[in-house]
Amino acid sequence: MKFTCWLLALCCVCPVANAQLGEKQHLFKLGLPTANTAIFSRDPSKFYMYTYRSFEGVSSHPWTAGRYGFVRNQRRTDHGIIFTKFHEGIDIRPILRDKNNQPLDEVRSLTDGVVAYANKVSGRSNYGNYVVVRHDWGDGPFYSLYAHLRSVAVSSGDRVKGGSVLGQLGYTGAGINRERSHVHLEFAMMLSERFETWYKKYFRSPNHHNIHSGLNFSGMDIAGLFHSHKGNPQLTLPEFIRMAGAYYKVAVPAKHLQSLPISKRYPWLERGREPGKFPPAWEITLSSSGLPMEVRPYSKKITRNTLTWVKDSPVSHSYNTLSRLSGIGSKAKLTNSGLLYIQLLSDTF
Repeated sequence: MKFTCWLLALCCVCPVANAQLGEKQHLFKLGLPTANTAIFSRDPSKFYMYTYRSFEGVSSHPWTAGRYGFVRNQRRTDHGIIFTKFHEGIDIRPILRDKNNQPLDEVRSLTDGVVAYANKVSGRSNYGNYVVVRHDWGDGPFYSLYAHLRSVAVSSGDRVKGGSVLGQLGYTGAGINRERSHVHLEFAMMLSERFETWYKKYFRSPNHHNIHSGLNFSGMDIAGLFHSHKGNPQLTLPEFIRMAGAYYKVAVPAKHLQSLPISKRYPWLERGREPGKFPPAWEITLSSSGLPMEVRPYSKKITRNTLTWVKDSPVSHSYNTLSRLSGIGSKAKLTNSGLLYIQLLSDTF
């Protein structure tokens, strides 16, 4: 079947200054990674791959668990049924199979970029065989990740165009069988360029993927991005990321840094700093999944990473934050997992 390239022209015709943010709007394009275009149809179940679910004695195969967000691991609470496991990407089902039920779909780059990493040893990651492509339109590097590939057709350093073949859809990695073959797609920001140092400090198992480990990426709602820009072609990536909604804020000591490393990588994150001023701390605003949305000066002097605000929740914050926070209501604290995450994000380790 002929590959259909759905390109979304994102942003305005030419860059314009944004007086409030001190930013520029940058033109970029995105396309779907396979020939499956049902994400824009009236029946999205034909786009997403289902998972196996058993809840309170009832087995099901929900396609909704292939979406982005807290869509897995149901739990009944006093406030109703909630989902506590976060899915950082989307799972796209194949539309072509051979007589042995092997998937035949090609997986293609969303847009122009450079192959940052290609893992061709499936046993080294829960992603199985996967490819990471770096894209930079002027707002810092963003990364598309394509996992569970049957085969990989590119190598690190290769320049690719939108629609270039990266590999073949498959079922390599943890918990995937032939029936549930799919490509797991993420679109993410990189947390730290010193990931290897952080990893060696806290983990004993080898890191085969350097800075391109899934632990070092914070994924955004790529399906939401496709849909949002179809409705508003002038929406920028920074604007879309801030649409995720703030869930908590953490202040980190500045340590005489004019900017946090992540703010240097993504300059649009930093807001409110007076030129020539060195604040005693920086306050990072994060979504419920930990996606960084904003960095501002923090006026109080602190000696350690400190939770400064959390969104009120009737259920445990651990369910809403990948267990990085504990507590309930308007009270919370960083868990050990949360402290490690903030250390990585802020390079305070």
